[in-house]
Amino acid sequence: MNSPLSIIVIAQLLGTSLWFTPNGVASALMLDWALSLDQLGYLTSAVQLGFIIGTLFVAFSGLADRYRASRIFTISAVLGAVFNALFIVSEGSFSSALLWRFLTGVCLAGIYPLGMKLVVSWVPNKTGHALAWLVGMLTLGTSLPHAMRGMSSGFDWQWVVLGASLLALVSAVMIYRLGEGQHLPASSALVMKGKALAAFKVPEFRAAALAYFGHCWELYAFWTLLPVIVLATLEQADFSLYYAPWVSFIIVAIGMPGCLIAGLLSREWGSAKTAYLMLFISGLICFIWPFFAEFSLFVVLALLLIWGATVIADSAQYSALAAATCPKEYLGSALSLMNSIGFLMTIFSISLTTMLYSYIGNYVAWLMLPGPLVGLWTMRLLLSSDPTK
Repeated sequence: MNSPLSIIVIAQLLGTSLWFTPNGVASALMLDWALSLDQLGYLTSAVQLGFIIGTLFVAFSGLADRYRASRIFTISAVLGAVFNALFIVSEGSFSSALLWRFLTGVCLAGIYPLGMKLVVSWVPNKTGHALAWLVGMLTLGTSLPHAMRGMSSGFDWQWVVLGASLLALVSAVMIYRLGEGQHLPASSALVMKGKALAAFKVPEFRAAALAYFGHCWELYAFWTLLPVIVLATLEQADFSLYYAPWVSFIIVAIGMPGCLIAGLLSREWGSAKTAYLMLFISGLICFIWPFFAEFSLFVVLALLLIWGATVIADSAQYSALAAATCPKEYLGSALSLMNSIGFLMTIFSISLTTMLYSYIGNYVAWLMLPGPLVGLWTMRLLLSSDPTK
């Protein structure tokens, strides 16, 4: 990696640690606040809803293409750190907790899509490989609360939340000092509002976006339920629950090398073929999970590791395909809109799976399966005409 890309992806790692903070401390939070699994799902969905609202605003206001991406990222990371920290004072008021998580999600809309635009501005060639690093760091950032919970065993969960806020502040400083690259049109107040929709008139962009939506349906439902699945797996094997945060961390974090391997493959195969393969593997695991979930601990953990590696590995490749087919003057707005719709899918999948898990158990994986199936269907166009090759 060159130096600007290194700075961007590390800042992405630190900034996105805000995303799944309640999930990282799920067991302690459910105990201290007497939360149900449904309510934990609502906290996650609140972040997703905030992200959707934020990205819609960014997309249709033209904000991402009218102002410097580094400044939007910086402001968003600072505000996100503040709202995340305020979550701590919500005890006794679940509505307040939802509000702070919603506002954190709004701020993440200025971190994730703008991070992608910054990558394109610095590394215009081999975008699939470069964005693989970015999404890899998003994945590692998502896993950080689990690791922080493991490291802070014996301490109050509030320290994990504050730690994530501190990391976000560090990311803000890093991007503020970096600024933009020179490989995109200069930001201008004359960028037309609402241009993001024009990208969907391009068949290749539309195919990449639809596949991304299916990918999102599966991914965030899996990440949300993972701590619960891990706990159930360890209990079934009579294994110490002390290791649950670490196991969850490893299963999410292994998505980072998954992303990097996919990035390397994209340089040889192109992004379309690479994304198709990863989506096929994760979709296959969705299908077979109910039949294997009660096997030995070794088999179950091996399957979860493969799932964790492949469920996120295709994400950057959809962004690379979208970036390759979208007019550059409204790339930031189009990517923001694509992210927004994708994350709208996650609200439904998260709500559906957390609501029904206690009734259907491991068959919940079949509720995630429509996402990969839709993605595999729409990717057929891109397999024959991959714009990233």
